[in-house]
Amino acid sequence: MNAKFTFRPIALLMLFFVPFALKAQKVGNDSQTPLHLLQPAYTIPYGELSTPSVKAKMDLILKYLQSTTLTEVENSQTHVRITDFNTIDENSQLVRGTFRLASYEWGVTYAAMVRATETTGDSAYLNYAVNRMCFLAKVAPAFKKVLDAGKSLDPQMRQILAPHALDDAGSVCAAMIKVARATGDQKTCETLIRNYMNYILTKEKRLSDGTFARNRPFPNTVWLDDMYMSLPAIAQYSAYTGLKEYNHQAAQLVLNFAEKMFIPEKNLFRHGWVESMNPHPSFFWGRANGWAILTMCEVLDVLPTTDPLYPLVLSIYQRHAAGLSALQSGTGFWHQLLDRNDSYLETSATAIYTYCLAHGVNQGWLDAKAYGPVAQLGWNAVSTKINDKGEVEGTCVGTGMGFDPAFYYFRPMSNAAAHGYGPALLAGAEMIRMLKTQYPKSNDSAIQYYPTEQKTTQPIFSVE
Repeated sequence: MNAKFTFRPIALLMLFFVPFALKAQKVGNDSQTPLHLLQPAYTIPYGELSTPSVKAKMDLILKYLQSTTLTEVENSQTHVRITDFNTIDENSQLVRGTFRLASYEWGVTYAAMVRATETTGDSAYLNYAVNRMCFLAKVAPAFKKVLDAGKSLDPQMRQILAPHALDDAGSVCAAMIKVARATGDQKTCETLIRNYMNYILTKEKRLSDGTFARNRPFPNTVWLDDMYMSLPAIAQYSAYTGLKEYNHQAAQLVLNFAEKMFIPEKNLFRHGWVESMNPHPSFFWGRANGWAILTMCEVLDVLPTTDPLYPLVLSIYQRHAAGLSALQSGTGFWHQLLDRNDSYLETSATAIYTYCLAHGVNQGWLDAKAYGPVAQLGWNAVSTKINDKGEVEGTCVGTGMGFDPAFYYFRPMSNAAAHGYGPALLAGAEMIRMLKTQYPKSNDSAIQYYPTEQKTTQPIFSVE
């Protein structure tokens, strides 16, 4: 009797708990759950993309840059601000912000601000570029007097007034022309634009076939970086002046660079080419390949489709896009050395590729079905590197040319590397543009791109 009495409560407890235990087991057991419904453990955002989410990240960058790039002049000894620019002398300098106002990296940033206003309609981005370019144009005459007098000159202003390398000239010049075209103001920066173009067209070293070159690290060295430091400015100058020969020259120079640097077996560009070197070591540095494909986008944007070189440039661009897409990592990033998966994942190159692939879709150069998801995955990756302050993380610092892998593998990364900011803005802006004509849709949890009937109009610029 006692045994029966003690058994019943236990039996009752078993009757109560066992169904729940079985139910929990059924839900958590892969053999009871359709495997295709198991949720992936993504380390980056993955899903249908929205314009507000992209712009929110871009706004963070804009706010950060507005506070860290100043438009003031000071005495270099006392750091007292100079408000009367007529008093600028050899002891005057631009106030140092986090980033220089006229570096090649900031040329990319200014161009990105123009693109951001074009795609979002938000004039704050364009205003950022206009305000800083107007400031540089306003102080330039006073600093030019210091230069002409043979006196010591602020290094930042020397880069503008007396450029000594393509890094000093091409990127900022192209951006100034873009701002002039966007605003209709052809006068404010005209003197600076023509000074830059005089250096690019008549003073920079070239090889016998016209390809831009440097004498470092060896004589007659061609840097892939110099495609972007020269050709977009030449192409934009064609639009600025109406002289078609500059367009054609830019296209021919793309082919010159490709002849020396493009490796067909990989559909990638090597970083460097030296006239006297045999063989040529091929290191496929991420950001340099970014400069190359960004240059082709810039040239194709203004090169008439009737130009005989147009299909050749377009073909190289499409092959490069295919080669890059094949090397995207599962996280959406690309590697520092593109074909070496043990090199680190790098932000600036990823952002440039995201822009260039999205731009190709938007321009009709690339199939949205094939490249839309690649571009979105790239943006998802970049978005994780834009922190709450608006800093862009994970960017390789400025890099020279190396001939061994360790040189590239161990380049530092820094939030203060200016190379990441313009590309991140470009990528976001172009993704927003793509979302106006294509839309991402989740199909069996995978993101695919489909066309939409939504129309787009060119925004009217409002400069404050």
